[in-house]
Amino acid sequence: MQVKGPKSRRWLVKGVLDDGVPNSIFKPGWRFFAAFASLCIISLMAALDATSISVALPVMAKALGGSAIKAFWSGTSFLLASTIFQPILGSFSNIFGRKPLILTSLVFFGVGAIVAALAKDFTMILVGRTLMGVGGGGIMVLNLIVMTDMVPLRERGKWYSMLSSMWAIGTVTGPLLGGGFSENSSWRWIFWINLPFVGVGAVMVMVFLHLNFHASSVFGKLRRVDWLGIGLFLGSTTGFLIPITWGGVQYSWSSWHTLVPIIVSAVGMVAFVVHQECFATEPLIKTSVFKNPTAAITYAGTVIHGIVLWSILYYLPLYYEAAKGFSPILAGVAIFPQTFTIAPASVIAGAAIARSGKYRWAIWLGWTLTTTGTGLLVLLKTSTKTVEWIFITLVAGIGTGLLFPANSIASQASTATGRDQAFAATAFSFLRAFGQTLGVAIGGVIFQNEMKKNLLKYPLLAGNAVEYSKDAAGLVQLIRSLPHGERKHQLQVSYIEALKWIWVVMCVLSAATLFASLFIKAYTLDRMLETDQGFKETQKSSQSDDIELS
Repeated sequence: MQVKGPKSRRWLVKGVLDDGVPNSIFKPGWRFFAAFASLCIISLMAALDATSISVALPVMAKALGGSAIKAFWSGTSFLLASTIFQPILGSFSNIFGRKPLILTSLVFFGVGAIVAALAKDFTMILVGRTLMGVGGGGIMVLNLIVMTDMVPLRERGKWYSMLSSMWAIGTVTGPLLGGGFSENSSWRWIFWINLPFVGVGAVMVMVFLHLNFHASSVFGKLRRVDWLGIGLFLGSTTGFLIPITWGGVQYSWSSWHTLVPIIVSAVGMVAFVVHQECFATEPLIKTSVFKNPTAAITYAGTVIHGIVLWSILYYLPLYYEAAKGFSPILAGVAIFPQTFTIAPASVIAGAAIARSGKYRWAIWLGWTLTTTGTGLLVLLKTSTKTVEWIFITLVAGIGTGLLFPANSIASQASTATGRDQAFAATAFSFLRAFGQTLGVAIGGVIFQNEMKKNLLKYPLLAGNAVEYSKDAAGLVQLIRSLPHGERKHQLQVSYIEALKWIWVVMCVLSAATLFASLFIKAYTLDRMLETDQGFKETQKSSQSDDIELS
């Protein structure tokens, strides 16, 4: 970081100026805030789209004549594409520049939105959602990477937490937006509404996000790309995540359609790691960022965080629909105590980390509250009163919110050099998304097994045990359509008992991660900002605390 003033020109190294002044001079100008606002806008857009389609799928399936499987894949394709392409786009940003890759991601997102909005069948929806997933994944990972270029590590927590709050707000309001459009207007507006975000975000990025980047020839850049690594990574992650996603839905978990690609992809992933470690001159993912014990524990915790968070966000609304008879929109409102606590907890934790320079307390407190909160979810019954479930679901939201900035900062603080922090941000973003994908699948396996056991206990339901246990979301519609009586009551009790075991497993995973986090070491956050693509503050001022990141 370089400090510019009319009478001084000094370098900031490891939190201390060359004359001994402490690191307390990070005071960005309005251009910095405008650039950050552009990142917030596109983050909110990606989050809204990731969740808005879920409640609209039944309406879309009816309008386009799509099957349940097609509807399932149109909802899942975004999450898969956004997960798989994050490390690739993050690596490309090191070679081609952050800003061009952000704009490229916005193009993918915008084109995908247009294709989906104009769709005449579910094939076009699938194509559009996949393109949007590529763009959304790029937006998610590049925003985190750009923060490593723009903000010193000590200050980074509060900025990360604000980006996380955009994601939290979008995740909460997305289903409400999708439900409102599908019921009161047209489901196509779920996609059209993205275009103003794309337009405003692209203009703001082009105008305000000025980053240092040393251009070179296109052919020189292309030679730097790890094409073999990309091929191995794409093939392995796709081959692993797709059967994980369709297991128990399209094919059974014991089917060769599920097992064979998972096994082959595991072998491919081992080959990818060997290639990155031994042969890649400019690796897609730096394996060195995983070798520090603190980093390894943090990354494992990031995957668990994604699993727990997405299990709650996916299955908790189903509790309200099945047990309370809420509509999808009302179920989205009912999870506010859990979801609306994530953003404030994230912002408070990020600010406190920046002020104190310490992050372990947030990790420990976050996992303690997450463990407690998932344990409390076991108490949810058909008879649970409104006041009770509000306070029951509140705790997990606070815990998972604290972990967003804490895990991110811990992973970057444990890197050997400041230049590796961009790779650490890429790994963090990918593993969080990877955990989210696993969360729905793991929850599905638990639900199917427990639901089948529960249904076999009731003579009225035993004959349909296999059929009813296949799809948690589909079974909700059946429960809602049944008249009040013994059959409906037994289905509700069985459903809630199956969900209970999801909460039990999430509680155990959280407790294990809490124990592992006790071994995380404390690293200083007062480190030099090392980057080749830092923010260029062009604001003119006579004040001596104006800054230029380079």
